[in-house]
Amino acid sequence: MTLKKVVLIGGDGIGPEVVSAAVRILENLDVSLEFTEAQMGFECSKRTGHFIPKATMEALERSDACLFGAVTTPLDQKQRSCILYLRKHFDLYANLRPVKRLHSSIGLVDLDMVIVRENTEGMYTGVEHEDSEGVTLERRVSEGASRRIVRRAVDLCKSEGRKRITCVHKANALRKSDGLFRRIFFEEVEGQGLEVKEMLVDAAAAALILKPKDFDCVVTLNLYGDIISDEAAALVGGLGFGPSGNVGDKYAIFEPSHGSAPDIAGKDIANPIATMLSSAMMLQYLGEKGQAARIERAIRLGLEREIKTMDVGGEYRTTEYTEALIKLLDEV
Repeated sequence: MTLKKVVLIGGDGIGPEVVSAAVRILENLDVSLEFTEAQMGFECSKRTGHFIPKATMEALERSDACLFGAVTTPLDQKQRSCILYLRKHFDLYANLRPVKRLHSSIGLVDLDMVIVRENTEGMYTGVEHEDSEGVTLERRVSEGASRRIVRRAVDLCKSEGRKRITCVHKANALRKSDGLFRRIFFEEVEGQGLEVKEMLVDAAAAALILKPKDFDCVVTLNLYGDIISDEAAALVGGLGFGPSGNVGDKYAIFEPSHGSAPDIAGKDIANPIATMLSSAMMLQYLGEKGQAARIERAIRLGLEREIKTMDVGGEYRTTEYTEALIKLLDEV
């Protein structure tokens, strides 16, 4: 069994709590991982003067993957989001967000879909220009980035046995930029054996509520994917059940799709499932598909037995839930 090096970054708020919970699960699986803890985020900046210290970047460069919690980026500061910086630095161009209802007692709809979001361009370039009357943002949509994200989505459909793919865009208003993305989508999906559909992003947002089961795989641009993935997560229990992976050709960072939630930090009531599922995605990326599946099966079994955290009507605190899940691993 090849040893894999994983960097752990708790970050801010509930980040350290949920990462710690996920690590407890990983430690009770039959996997060979070497963990290195690193610092990043707002609290880190207060301690060290840096949101992302040099030592953290060096640790990431030496590792095979990263499990990341959450960071707080104060809106009254000029500091750019740490995770956006890492996505650009490591060229983690694909944001993968599975949306799956794990039990009938949570969420609203039985859903099993994945959103494949372009992760490096679009509205999140971070290039803004101020003038006397306002701010102009440089929005970027390139052929290269569009082509590789669509190819990633097609490959994911094939590997997971998904039959339908939907391109979400706003080409009726953004003729050149979204029009470019739309054109490349149809070029790349031709002859791939998939049922192909396109939707305007506003119509897709409505359809997620009215006809959510019409979706299987969605491929879309950065801002659209950010918004509709949170909307989709709400249908299956909330962001506490929303894992994600930032994946490139050479590296990957896995994180829950929720934020740092400073209002509940330190209270031992955060739902760690999104981070545990993100760690399962990391194991899949590292070639440990069997062990990854055990995590999801244990979570499902726990929900069947009313082992739930407080945000979904349960009585288990974060640490209590984690210990209960460790026991369930032996059954799956």
